[in-house]
Amino acid sequence: MRLLARILALVAALSLAAQPAAAQSILRDAETEALLDDMAAPLVEASGLQPGNVEIVLINDSSINAFVAGGQAVYIHTGLIDAADTANEVQGVIAHELGHITGGHIIRHAEGAGAATNISLLSLLLGVGAALAGAGEAAMGVMMAGQQAALGKYLAFSRVQESSADAAGAEYLSKAGISGRGSLAFFAKLQNQEFRYGYSQSDDAAFARTHPLSGDRIAHLREVYQADPAWDAPDDPALQRRFERVKAKLFGYQQKPQRTLQVYPETMSGIPARYARAYAWHKDAQMDRALAETDALLAAAPDDPYFLELKGQILLESGQPEAALGPLRRASELTRHQPLIASMFGHALIATENRDHFEEAEQVLRAAVARDRLNPFAWYQLGVVYAARGDMPRARLASAEQQVMSRQYAMAIRSAQAAEAGLPEGSADWIRAQDIALQARAALEREQDRR
Repeated sequence: MRLLARILALVAALSLAAQPAAAQSILRDAETEALLDDMAAPLVEASGLQPGNVEIVLINDSSINAFVAGGQAVYIHTGLIDAADTANEVQGVIAHELGHITGGHIIRHAEGAGAATNISLLSLLLGVGAALAGAGEAAMGVMMAGQQAALGKYLAFSRVQESSADAAGAEYLSKAGISGRGSLAFFAKLQNQEFRYGYSQSDDAAFARTHPLSGDRIAHLREVYQADPAWDAPDDPALQRRFERVKAKLFGYQQKPQRTLQVYPETMSGIPARYARAYAWHKDAQMDRALAETDALLAAAPDDPYFLELKGQILLESGQPEAALGPLRRASELTRHQPLIASMFGHALIATENRDHFEEAEQVLRAAVARDRLNPFAWYQLGVVYAARGDMPRARLASAEQQVMSRQYAMAIRSAQAAEAGLPEGSADWIRAQDIALQARAALEREQDRR
C-alpha cells in the first residue's frame, strides 16, 4: 500500500506541477507596476499580444523566479528584481515568460502531465497484476520503472517548453530592438546559483531537470543574440535609472533596517540610496530621519509623485494624517489619480476623523475601485466611509468585496447576504452582492474539495 500511495502521489504531483504556491502574496506598488508595464510594453507588442490584456504581477518572495500561471499574466518575484543588475536583464526574463504565454504552455501542460500519468497508471495496473499473481518483487520493479518513466517523460516535456520559450523570447527582444545581453547576463547568474548549490552540469543530470542546463542555454542563445542587429543596442538610460530606484525601494521596504543601512550607508547620497534609507528609517520608527531623506529626494525632484507619496505615507503612518493630505493630494493629481495612490489619499482623508473630509474620501475611493476593482485596501476604506454615514448595506457590500479578495470566503458570503438584504432589489449593488456570494461559495467549495 505504501508503494501504491507513492505512485498515486506522483500522479497527483504531475497534475499540479504548474500551480503556483498558494502562500505567495502579491505586492502592489504604483511606481513598480508602472515601471514593469513600461519595461514589458515593447515586448508585449513584439509578441503580438494585446498590451491591455497582459499583466506583470509582482510576488512578494525573495527567491529568484518568474512564471506564468494561466491567462496572460507574468508573475515576477521580488527576489528576481533584487538579483538583477539592469532593467535589460528583467526584460530578458519577461520576454521568456511571454514565450510561455504565446506558446500556450500552461494549457498544453495537461498534455505532458497526461502522458506521464498514463505511463504511471499503466505501470500501476501491471504491477498490481503481478502482485496478485504472487510476484511481489516483480510488481515493485514494474511500478518503480513506471514511476521513473513517467517522471522522465514529464521532465522532457517541460524542457522542450523551456527551450521553446527561450527561442520566442529571443525573437521578441529582437523585434523590440532590445539587446539580449541582459538575458545572457541573467542566465549566467542562474548558472552561478547552480554551481553554488552543487547542481551537476553533466549531460546525465540534464535528464532530471525541468529546465535545460543553464550552460547549454547560454551557449545556444549567445549565438542567436550576437547575430541579432539589436545586440549592440544601448540600454535605455531612463529605464535603468527607474529600475535602480525601484530596486532600492523594494530592498528598503523588505529588508531589516540594519541590512538596508549596510547596503545603502549614509555615505551614499544618490537617489536610490536615499530612497532605500527612507524606508529603512520609517520601518525603524525613526520618522525624523525618514522625513529628512524624503525631503532630500523632494529637493531634487519637487514634483516626483512617488517621493510625494512616500512623504504622505510616512506622515500618515506616524499619526499626522492632516499633514499627509497635501503631498498625497499632489501625488494623486500628478499620476492622474492612480488607484493605489488615490487609495492612500482616501485613507488619509478618513484618518483625520474630520467628517468634512468624508464626502471627498468617498469620491476618491469610488473612483479608485472603479479603475482597479482588485484593491482590497480601497474597498475596506470605502466601507469605513459608508459605515460612518450610516449606509450599512453598502458598507457590508464593500466589506464583501474586500473579503473575497482576501480569501475570507465565509465572511464574504455573510457580508454579501447582509448587503443584499438591505439594498434596493434589482439595483446594480444588489446584483453585485449576489455575484460576490456566488463567487465566494464556489471558491469555498473548491477549497473544501482539495482537502
